[in-house]
Amino acid sequence: MAGQEEKYMREALRQAKKAYALEEVPIGCVIVREGKIIARGYNRRNTDKNTLAHAELTAIKKASKRCGDWRLEDCTMYVTLEPCQMCAGAIVQSRMQKVVIAAMNPKAGCAGSVLNLLQMAQFNHQVEIEQGLLEAECAALLSSFFKELREKKRKAVQ
Repeated sequence: MAGQEEKYMREALRQAKKAYALEEVPIGCVIVREGKIIARGYNRRNTDKNTLAHAELTAIKKASKRCGDWRLEDCTMYVTLEPCQMCAGAIVQSRMQKVVIAAMNPKAGCAGSVLNLLQMAQFNHQVEIEQGLLEAECAALLSSFFKELREKKRKAVQ
């Protein structure tokens, strides 16, 4: 199973690189059901001029359409960065079974860093969480992106 999980996270990383190519924060996501990728998504907030254009929300929308149901109870999400509060809420609402997270987000993550919305006992659904799969690679992509962004801003000021 570990080999399969790595394969799915590598596809999420591939999606993140699509965002990077658009000069978007490189976050990618895939949703898997019965051993098959049923949806993909990557960050497109600036491209689409839409606050909701996060990788996770795009993938959830596609998965729901593919399954013909808003409930994704038998699905697992693989995402390169810990979901924000908006995405974590959507994951709970979709009844996702499990989320596999590569890199945690200590400033805005809501799957254990700032909050853990995925496992709040007060909600009617809790999501299983796995952390750290391909963490170094996904974190390095994000670091590279933000380093380039800071250099571009510095050059623009000069």
